Amino acid sequence: MKITYFGHACLQMEANSKTILFDPFITPNEKAKNIDVDNLNPDFILLTHGHEDHVADAITIAKKSNAMVISTYEVATWMGKQGIENIHPMNHGGKKDFAFGSVKLVNAVHSSILPDGSYGGNPCGFLLWLDNKVVYLAGDTALTLDMQLIPRWAKVDLAILPIGDNFTMGIEDAILAADFVQCDQVLGIHYDTFPYIEINQDEAVKKFKEAQKILHLTTIGEIFTL
Repeated sequence: MKITYFGHACLQMEANSKTILFDPFITPNEKAKNIDVDNLNPDFILLTHGHEDHVADAITIAKKSNAMVISTYEVATWMGKQGIENIHPMNHGGKKDFAFGSVKLVNAVHSSILPDGSYGGNPCGFLLWLDNKVVYLAGDTALTLDMQLIPRWAKVDLAILPIGDNFTMGIEDAILAADFVQCDQVLGIHYDTFPYIEINQDEAVKKFKEAQKILHLTTIGEIFTL
């Protein structure tokens, strides 16, 4: 399975001959200026919550690609009101099979409001079964004991965790989160985009290594293979 990092918390996965885009925040992100959203043609778009730094390009890309937008009920129905017809609303605890694999919505501790001020409901993370792998994408979240439920549902091959601190978990809590989900392979997201969430990357990698875990930090546009 190939995972391409487009900056901040935006990722694209290729699994089972389908392309899945997560939390597209590209055109407003100066660090992702070399990524052309017109070249993105996903089959599915998954949104963890309604903040602009996760949905900024979602409408544009969904209209162009006719990708199915999967998210919480509030975010998915808001996308429908923006003219996106191909939506699939879910809610926490629910699991559903799609052409690329299966998705279970799991808890995230954060906030959520849509760019126009509409109510965004509760944020979420995703547990994904695809290409004979299991990926836990935490979304924007604090460390929470609910993460200890994840290994009861699946053996996680890769945990995608926010590490930038201030608005989400920082490095120390992300290491604990990796313990909770029982996964030693971590792909870091939600860091270095803004001054509030800048980190010392070398120090972060070192701390994970000391905890006998591997933190993968990819450059924008880089492909990570699982």
